[in-house]
Amino acid sequence: MGNRRARRPAPRPPEGTPARSELARAARAGLADAARVARWADAALRPGPGSTGASPDGKGTLSDATAERAAAELGLTAAQVRADWDTARLAGLVEVHGDRARPGWRLRAWDRDDSAVLRGWVALFDAWSLAHPAPDALAPAAVAEVVEAMPQVLSFLQLSAGPVPVPQLLDLLDQRVTELRTERCEIPYGPQPETPADHPEEAPPLPVLLDWALHGLAAVGALTYADGHATLTPLGSWAVWVKLEQICVAAQSPAGHIEQSAEDMLRGCARLRPNAARAEYRAWLAARPVGSAVTELLTAARGEDALLRGLAFEALRVVGAPAEAEVRAVVDEPSLRPYALLWLAEQEGADPEDVHLVLSREESTWLWIDTAAAVADHGEGQLLVRHLESAVQPTVPALLDEVRRAGHPRTVQVLVALAAAHPDPALARAVRRAAFQVHTGGE
Repeated sequence: MGNRRARRPAPRPPEGTPARSELARAARAGLADAARVARWADAALRPGPGSTGASPDGKGTLSDATAERAAAELGLTAAQVRADWDTARLAGLVEVHGDRARPGWRLRAWDRDDSAVLRGWVALFDAWSLAHPAPDALAPAAVAEVVEAMPQVLSFLQLSAGPVPVPQLLDLLDQRVTELRTERCEIPYGPQPETPADHPEEAPPLPVLLDWALHGLAAVGALTYADGHATLTPLGSWAVWVKLEQICVAAQSPAGHIEQSAEDMLRGCARLRPNAARAEYRAWLAARPVGSAVTELLTAARGEDALLRGLAFEALRVVGAPAEAEVRAVVDEPSLRPYALLWLAEQEGADPEDVHLVLSREESTWLWIDTAAAVADHGEGQLLVRHLESAVQPTVPALLDEVRRAGHPRTVQVLVALAAAHPDPALARAVRRAAFQVHTGGE
């Protein structure tokens, strides 16, 4: 018999956690208004919600006319319709693609699939700071710090399993924000201007920020907040446990890249098989806010290493719809454009075999060079030779002609590496000649 490792038993939630069916019932109740508006849009705006009623703002928000129509037909105010629509988008009941929106798969499975319902609620839980935006008067940097620090506050609430006084949570939040600043090495050097301590009125308003955060989490049903105490709801406690379990599994995994930067994590996943790499991406993403994770992945993709560019977009495929706005925003960056266009086409349901058709000939050539650069830097020569077969051009002379005009910064290195690796002397000479022409700017 082989030494097959025993499969890790499915973890059990803490004692007293309601059954999944009961949790799903609570999630359905909390999202009932959002589901109602999503169903109305699905029926009233066919072929899909937002197809004729969305505002052209790239966010899939409802147009004024559609919001008023929904309000009249559902007996709500336009403001209520907009709030429920936003909740539906965050929970995945509605999926937004540019200025269009369509029913999400969760809406289709809402009445029969408890897992779909719970995943929808967890998506809303993860996006609590978007569902309940901070007041404009609060500094965005301070708000971002608190959003990043709140998982530890929620973990403490989960472990406490009961009401916790706000002053205790404030002390914990203060400690965590200080730790985050230390981790970022925000240590002053040299003579310093007057600090917030010299002007207490300018100090970061942590009590105000904590109050906003607790109200936001209460608004999505994760906790109750009253009489100076906060208590996780059964749904909130279960969701925090799920997040903690994901982090524990990642920490115990052989690869274990959870605490690394996006760039180091992607490098560590480069040699993994696709399924193992996706598991690492999921664990890494579970340990940090979606927004900052997407930003970090895109920053890694902008670097000089083409391999990391491709892997970053593989990780963004694991993120899915929540990354759409950020990916759409980088479409005009030449180094990211082909990857972003392919990613967006996949999100919009393009057939995997036809997804490459969204790229122009020039974009396909640029992507071919970028991928070849990744192979040249990290692969074997034979892989680079085989990479020739993936070019859209029907012949090598046609490929070389278009490669010379592509303007990719790694063109010369790619051609030189290909010439060195190719077994056909005549073809190698042609490729070497093309490299020389690019290098000297000749034709």
